[in-house]
Amino acid sequence: MQYFDAVGRRKKSVARVRLTPGTGKRIANKITMKKHLQRETLEMIVEQPLDLVGLSDKVDINVNVNGGGLSGQAGAIRHGISRALVKYDEELKSELKKHGFLTRDPRMVERKKPGQPKARKKFQFSKR
Repeated sequence: MQYFDAVGRRKKSVARVRLTPGTGKRIANKITMKKHLQRETLEMIVEQPLDLVGLSDKVDINVNVNGGGLSGQAGAIRHGISRALVKYDEELKSELKKHGFLTRDPRMVERKKPGQPKARKKFQFSKR
């Protein structure tokens, strides 16, 4: 059986995606994608690259994803699906790249600094 593997990342999430020609099944961590992501907006994020290239009902997707929260995981899955689609058909690369699906989102949580309660929040100043 032919399949296409790719890894997607966002924030602290890592998604290992396996794309196979099929009927449109979506599985994440051995349960349905809908059950795993819990929100329609996150499902929409995951489906974006497939809808763009018109392969929504022509490929099955099996994902192992861990780390981070649901939003980061959805972004990682989208990144992985996009990379797998390029392996599936090299001609899709320009369209996916134009919409920014092949770019790894570099935004991360800013570190906490010493002497402060959070990254940017300061303790209340008292003059006296």
